[in-house]
Amino acid sequence: MLTLRIPHYDNNIVYYLSDVSYLYYPLPVPVRLFAFWLLIGGLLGSIHGSAQQLRPALADTLYLQQSNGAHLSENYRYCTAPFDSPSTPAHADSLWQVGHFQPGPWHRTLNLGFVHRRLWLRLAVVNTLPHPARFLWSLYNYTDSATLYWQRRRDTTFTRVAAASSRVPAAERVFPARALCLPFTLAAGERAVLYLRIDHHAGALYMPSDVTTTEDLLAWEVNYVFYKHWIWLIGFYLSSALFNLVLFAFLRDRIHIWYVLYVVCTTIFLLMEDGLDALLLPAGPYKLLWSIGQFNFMLLASACGLHIMQLFLRLRKGWPWLHRLGTALAVLAIGFVGAYSLLYPTAVRTSGTGLLTLNAAREVLLLATFVYGWVALVAVALTRRRRLAAYFSLTYFFFFTGFLLFWLNHLGLTNLHLLQPNALAWGLFFELLVMNILLTGRFRHTLRQNAQLRIRQLDQRNALGSRLIAAQEEEREQLARELHDALGPNLAALHLAWQGPAMREALASSPAAAAAGHHAELLLRHLRDEVRTFSHSLIPTEPGHNSLAESIATLSELFNLYGNPIVRTYCDEGLDRLPPPVQQAAYRITAELLNNALRHARATEVLVQLLRHSDALEIMVEDNGRGLPSTPSGSGIGLRGVRARTDYLRGHLHIDSSNSGTSVVVRLPC
Repeated sequence: MLTLRIPHYDNNIVYYLSDVSYLYYPLPVPVRLFAFWLLIGGLLGSIHGSAQQLRPALADTLYLQQSNGAHLSENYRYCTAPFDSPSTPAHADSLWQVGHFQPGPWHRTLNLGFVHRRLWLRLAVVNTLPHPARFLWSLYNYTDSATLYWQRRRDTTFTRVAAASSRVPAAERVFPARALCLPFTLAAGERAVLYLRIDHHAGALYMPSDVTTTEDLLAWEVNYVFYKHWIWLIGFYLSSALFNLVLFAFLRDRIHIWYVLYVVCTTIFLLMEDGLDALLLPAGPYKLLWSIGQFNFMLLASACGLHIMQLFLRLRKGWPWLHRLGTALAVLAIGFVGAYSLLYPTAVRTSGTGLLTLNAAREVLLLATFVYGWVALVAVALTRRRRLAAYFSLTYFFFFTGFLLFWLNHLGLTNLHLLQPNALAWGLFFELLVMNILLTGRFRHTLRQNAQLRIRQLDQRNALGSRLIAAQEEEREQLARELHDALGPNLAALHLAWQGPAMREALASSPAAAAAGHHAELLLRHLRDEVRTFSHSLIPTEPGHNSLAESIATLSELFNLYGNPIVRTYCDEGLDRLPPPVQQAAYRITAELLNNALRHARATEVLVQLLRHSDALEIMVEDNGRGLPSTPSGSGIGLRGVRARTDYLRGHLHIDSSNSGTSVVVRLPC
């Protein structure tokens, strides 16, 4: 025995199907299988027929209570008519009389899909409350215009009760609310027949509505953003956009700007879908958004999404033809939005094929952008960059699934609402969540690439600097040899010739000649010592030959030949273990600072110290001269050279100058 129990939706009366009994006989297997399928087919047919019988006949009158949205579809009737037909309730009532109205869907939202016609709703109502009540017939989707007419029992004609348009913000409507609310008041027990005329030209007749009291609607609206999860969904969208603005500030990567534009356009679309923009925006921005159009913002978001995909998958480099196709599609979508905004007012007034063409072209472009996205992902997945395609396809899948369900509902092909507030909002949430993770990974990858690039640039700079220093050192050494080997011997020979017997006899002829000869001999000796000192100061320390300390000591001995100033040096141990570039720079800096003290400071004593620290070499040159005549940074060639060498080795230079002397401290990292 098989018993099937089916509960009725309204009154929970339980119906029982007839018992199905059968006897089992040892029949052949094919006969038994055939009998089994006959049994299943008959059972399913019985279930379907019973379900059709269990659906009660729709009532002709809605008995108004505090809230009536759950049973509204059981009572209203609807009819569509061309926009150029009469817009009077008398015409609608004549259509009712000839049977053109049909019942609404059973406990479902009226969704006629892609229809460019005027919609009439007829509803007979009775106020069952024990007192007069103000009711609201509310439409929760954008509507170009809605007008409510009624005929009470004592009336002979229909009169207009209220009219409103979603084109104005909530504060300017007949009842200020997120939804488009048309109020009417009935006394206790009063009856009326209502006709609601809806003119909507956007290409989709999806009309969620209900009839409720003012108090019930306000109580619902207070908790709406929490019940529908909008309060934290919008917070997540905005925080995601701000996060990518921060990433753009660091990297200047255009993908983050396109991401922000994508989030903004999609969020505007979702706010317009549930009427939140009517509450949040002032009149000017609100009217501007609706002059562009709700689904046009989705088209703009799709164009931004194409740019994000192109940058993430690097289509320009690997697939230039696919990149050009996507760019052309995005530019076409943006241009179409501009043309739609300009042509829509004229198309609405004509109510001809122009409006149908505009809306159909918008749907085709939306479909084309999503098809292009999957084509691009498949093309990339067939190459070596399949990992990038796999990562991005996850984000694209979430949004595409949500939008596909939303779009099918928009076209009237389906009427599924699985999530609150809608599948698109949650698809966007999961898409942004995954995309933020991917863009964070891209951000870290870009940082690593930039760090590697900076390291390569520094290595190249160091190599170039090393070559320049080596060439400079070679040139200095060559110049020093020329001075020492060519000019030095000639000056020595001239000095010896000047001291020869013939020159002495000639100079001894008169006291004046002897004095001039003595003065010339002093100049020759000084010139020979200058050339020797300059040639030695040009030759740096050579590891393996002379240590840095020995070179500094030799340099101080040469300077001490003049007798004034007196140069004293102190060098720590272990200077010869310093890197050769540091030793060369230390020698050059010390020689330059000593030369400055000798030529410009007018000092009587100069102290040179080279101190070895754990992480740096410290060079200190102090004199008791007259100080620097200019700013502490110095403007002479010598100090500029010292600063340049110090900066090249990432060292620090400190100059302390006064009338009692100058102290220069150079710290070179080891």
